[in-house]
Amino acid sequence: MSVCMRSVVWTATVLAIPFALLWAPPLAAQEAASEVEAETAAAGEPSDVFFETVDVNLINVDVIVTDKKGNIITGLTKDDFELFENKRPVQITNFYAVENGRPTAGAVEVQDEPVSGPEVAPKLIPSRDLVDPTIPEDQRLNLIVYIDNFNIRPFNRNRTFRNLRVFLREELTPGDRVMLVSYDRSLKVRRPFTSDPTLIASALTELETLTGHAVHYDSERRELLRAINEAESPVDVEWRVRQHAESGFNDLSFTIDALREFVDSLAGLIGRKAVLYVSDGVPLIPGHDLFFALQQKFGSTTMLTEASNWNASRRFLEVGAQANANRVTFYTIDAAGLRVGSASDVANEGVPLVGMSSFVDSTYISNLQTPLHILADETGGRAIINTNNVTPDLSEVAQELRNYYSLGFLPSHAGDGRMYNLEVKVKNRKGLRVRHRETYRDKSADARMSDGTMATLNFGFEENPLNITLETGDQQPHSSGHYLVTLVVKIPIGELVMVPHQANHVARLRLFFAAQDDEGGESEVQNVPLGIEVPSHKYETATSQYWAYEVQLLMRTGDQQVGIGVRDELGAVSSFLRHSVVVGRT
Repeated sequence: MSVCMRSVVWTATVLAIPFALLWAPPLAAQEAASEVEAETAAAGEPSDVFFETVDVNLINVDVIVTDKKGNIITGLTKDDFELFENKRPVQITNFYAVENGRPTAGAVEVQDEPVSGPEVAPKLIPSRDLVDPTIPEDQRLNLIVYIDNFNIRPFNRNRTFRNLRVFLREELTPGDRVMLVSYDRSLKVRRPFTSDPTLIASALTELETLTGHAVHYDSERRELLRAINEAESPVDVEWRVRQHAESGFNDLSFTIDALREFVDSLAGLIGRKAVLYVSDGVPLIPGHDLFFALQQKFGSTTMLTEASNWNASRRFLEVGAQANANRVTFYTIDAAGLRVGSASDVANEGVPLVGMSSFVDSTYISNLQTPLHILADETGGRAIINTNNVTPDLSEVAQELRNYYSLGFLPSHAGDGRMYNLEVKVKNRKGLRVRHRETYRDKSADARMSDGTMATLNFGFEENPLNITLETGDQQPHSSGHYLVTLVVKIPIGELVMVPHQANHVARLRLFFAAQDDEGGESEVQNVPLGIEVPSHKYETATSQYWAYEVQLLMRTGDQQVGIGVRDELGAVSSFLRHSVVVGRT
């Protein structure tokens, strides 16, 4: 039975409400915190003692190699690749090759300095010859099917769903994790991550009954095209076009914000991450085709200049950069397929648009598809457009997800938070095309811990090499009407790296935590440094015991979730747990 060697109590006021974590402890709590700080300092963190912490931040660059016809190239080895960061070559320290969803014999990790002299490339073994391969957690696929129901038409959506079901049931590799989310002015998780893609395929049926908001946009656009065509002066209609563009930009901002927030939520998720984004396209510049129609009708060059006020290209590039920072690849689908433009519809109704309709339509289609290309191209994915049957293209996507290379390297500037450009080349092989994410952000250890804590909170993925446990203690009513809930984190001392200092053995930890209420409101991640001190003559005995730490959270009544991250600063090992708490109910 474990014995608690040291019990340190730290008290703070934390309220799990949307996007807020309140740090306003009453005086008694502040005094308790001060006592803990003094005890922690006495436990091995005096200001004149320095420890060298290890911050290993392996950057994985997932690479697809094809020939000029788009056929995937397999059989390459580490020595076939060159990797550049900001145009400077970096050493590939880890190499992982996958064929048909399984690692090959060429999937090796290079941890030591290379031996001088020629290196013989290992022979690649086809995946069918491998027996029970073990796929590392950081190479497992997390696929998110993201249905943008706000920017889609029901007929197009439901037609595309038929192809998606085939893809989900037949094309994925066993062990892939799939999630279904939908956006309709707010993001909703329809099915959390599961290793059974047929559950996601069946869940698409629930979305087929929903209204797609893009149909409302169509009728308004047709009416404005008709008004432009019939107007005798630009003054008669340009104010309506501006109003339409402003309203569209407002809707677009919500769409982009939801995408970016979701990509951020994936940051701490371990493994490869791919978003299959399904919509009828989203406008790069809302109303751009209508400003073009005004210019064509009245010959004013200022119309298109004014349209640039609603240009969202920078924001789409930011989503792509954020995806790259979090190892997320976008595969985008234009569910509209082969289009018939609204300008042509107006002309067919007997309102002539001589010399205008084809140009307006091409501008309209390009405007909707460009963001799909941006998201895919920036992140190393692909855009599926101009087809009513996406099954062949989805099969090619599946081939890319099952056949790829992962190049790993260790940055020399660990954790500076800056964005860096990436470039991958295949040596001595002409005519090959390489796709990969174009940038990455070198996050600090604290930033990665915060990301991991939120991923644990949102998706329930746990990783616990430190074998920590999390328990619920007392719940005390608070004057605010909420409850002070005590949580106890227990950390086995034998799992920690402890270094001798004077007459003691000392460890350094950092605890991260965040809370989520039953309505989905989340707190920000907070963290606190911890020091553990064990007298050296008791160290051997202590390795079979644990160290406990208490934290008090001010929480609402109801079902709550708490995400905890613990990092051993000296050992560079982290654990993440999610814990359910029923507050104020007997």
